Amino acid sequence: MNNKDFISSLSKRTGYKTDDVQRMIRTSVSGIIETLAAGDSVAIARLGSFEVKKRMERIINNPGTGQRMLVPPKLVVNFKPVSSVKDTLNSQE
Repeated sequence: MNNKDFISSLSKRTGYKTDDVQRMIRTSVSGIIETLAAGDSVAIARLGSFEVKKRMERIINNPGTGQRMLVPPKLVVNFKPVSSVKDTLNSQE
């Protein structure tokens, strides 16, 4: 499902216009990004939580050349779903 399909589906479910739904999604995502950029975590009920974690620097081997390289530390976003989402996904197998 792409973004357009997702917004169309939400529009049909809620009865709002697609432009309004798209604006709500953009605003929500922007708010999540701003909160994560500030260093806080975001928990969404019945979905899960987003948090920023720091990856430490590490040494890797380039598989093509065999050369060892240092990967600098970086920040990554981690998502942890609630157990009900995990259970729903696992029951569909």
